[in-house]
Amino acid sequence: MPDQPALEIELLRAAYAAFNARDIDAALALMAPDVHWPKAFKGGFARGPEEVRAYWTEQWSEINPHVEPVTFHPEDDGKILVEVHQVVRDRAGTVLADEHVGHRFTIEHGLIQAMEVCSLPSSDLGA
Repeated sequence: MPDQPALEIELLRAAYAAFNARDIDAALALMAPDVHWPKAFKGGFARGPEEVRAYWTEQWSEINPHVEPVTFHPEDDGKILVEVHQVVRDRAGTVLADEHVGHRFTIEHGLIQAMEVCSLPSSDLGA
């Protein structure tokens, strides 16, 4: 039987793939009914799948983000910190941001319970 972090990393890989494919239903299927999701583009938080759907729909009408997971760091408290390479373009294709950021996930009962955007430890940036 695979260990818990391996299962959770596969869940997160699937969520990023669904997000990048703009497959909202597939991504939401991986989230808890009371998921807590940051509205990094607008500020505040979305709670629950329908609020996440509305936020992503609005976001994708204005910008074109692509987030590729680079590394996964299981943490002592059971959360997983993901280093992602994020490229954000406007609707015309101009790059607005090209950066590495951190996403910290809380996973419970095999579903994404919460995500927060965070800074990465400087040692992980290869500086």
